[in-house]
Order: sequence, then structure tokens, then C-alpha cells
Amino acid sequence: MMYFEDIEPGAIQRFGKYAVSREEVIDFASKYDPQPFHLSDEAAAQTHFGRLSASGWHTCAMTMAMLVENLKEQKQAGLGSPGLDEIRWLKPVYPGDTLSVETEIVDKKRSASRPEMGSFRSNVRVYNQDGVVVMTMKSIGLIRVRDQKATT
Repeated sequence: MMYFEDIEPGAIQRFGKYAVSREEVIDFASKYDPQPFHLSDEAAAQTHFGRLSASGWHTCAMTMAMLVENLKEQKQAGLGSPGLDEIRWLKPVYPGDTLSVETEIVDKKRSASRPEMGSFRSNVRVYNQDGVVVMTMKSIGLIRVRDQKATT
């Protein structure tokens, strides 16, 4: 099990392999972001996207799926997240793309008021199959402390 004490600022992890399907792009957009360029080849062809593209919010959801799968594999003592900062959709994500994730731990901090937990901040980068960064964000994670009585 990975705890607060195991988090190392500067550590980089690369993981995930998410195949983006046309059906999923349209299904997600139909429910949550029904803009024409996420729903129709013809409408998308008339935009700067040039073809059907995934919603940025769908890209976030696919990224979350890869992050959670990685947490399960690591067996992290995670406690959720208070939020994300600076989400940027840098390049379109298209059906047929395969996404992966890179995280870099920026820093960590023990909670002064809750000795059983700490937090850490990460820079998150999402890549397509060509190694192009399609999305970035800054993540804040909450995690259990292994030894609540320890001072560091």
C-alpha cells in the first residue's frame, strides 16, 4: 500500500492506454456536451477540428479512468481530491486516438488539522499515440498517512 510517506516530489509515472472510439465520442457528447462537432462528421468538417472530435470533458473522463486504474494497480491509500487546476485542452482528441498519462509529483504537505492525511500536487499530461500532449492539468490528491504519530 502506498501512503503519504511514500510520495516523492519529482517522481514521474507514465501509464495508461485508452483507445478512443467513435461510438463513445458520440455517446458522451450526446449526454454531456452536445455540440455539433462532437456529434456529426459533417458539422465537424466545417470547423477548425476538421473531423469529429471528443469533448474536452470526455478527455477529462478518459484521463480519470486511466488515473483510477493506475491507483488500483499501485494500491494507493487515496482519499479523493479537492479539485483540479488549470485544465488545458491543447489539441483535439479524435476517434482512433490512443491516450496515455504522465504525472509528475510537484510537492506534498501533511495536514495540520487532520493528522491521518496529507495532500500532494501533480502536473498531469495526457498524450496521444504520436506523443503529442493533448491535455494538461494540475491535480491535488489526498492520501492517508501511514504513521499519524510521526512528525514528518
